Amino acid sequence: MAENVTIARPYAEAIFALADAGGALGRWSQALAVMAGAAAHPELRAAIANPNLSASQVYGLFASACGDLAAEAQNLVRVLIENGRLALLPEIRGSYEELKNEREGVVEAVITSARPLDAGQLSALVAELERRFGRKIRPQVHVDANLIGGARMQVGDEVIDGSVRGKLAAMAAALAK
Repeated sequence: MAENVTIARPYAEAIFALADAGGALGRWSQALAVMAGAAAHPELRAAIANPNLSASQVYGLFASACGDLAAEAQNLVRVLIENGRLALLPEIRGSYEELKNEREGVVEAVITSARPLDAGQLSALVAELERRFGRKIRPQVHVDANLIGGARMQVGDEVIDGSVRGKLAAMAAALAK
């Protein structure tokens, strides 16, 4: 996995430079999402790995799965096929999104709560995270009843565990000493 990310990074950096220079960060983000989704599909993954298919056949299958791609995106697909890297599109997209978020001053936060959050709770939580981290927060919200109560937030490498389950685990660890 780490090797794939290492191989994907130069492609993501080149795409980012092209998109940034052309003011098309959002457009490329959408195109990469479509292409990464197609590349992750099990049937297309099998076709990409099939040595009996020619590059033009793989391109035809992939292009039909992606729909209408801009000329630059079509060229990217051809380059990736030529270099045997088409299956890396999910990793390329991930690296691109990291670069885009860095440029836009955005950080992704994974918020897992014991119960669904209403709009007011989510906006208050996001506002507090933005104040704490000094950056715009793009939340991904999940529900996990196993937390018992509260929420667990992961922003970058930092984890803030305000869940009842996390507090019980911390108390158990403290008592075990």
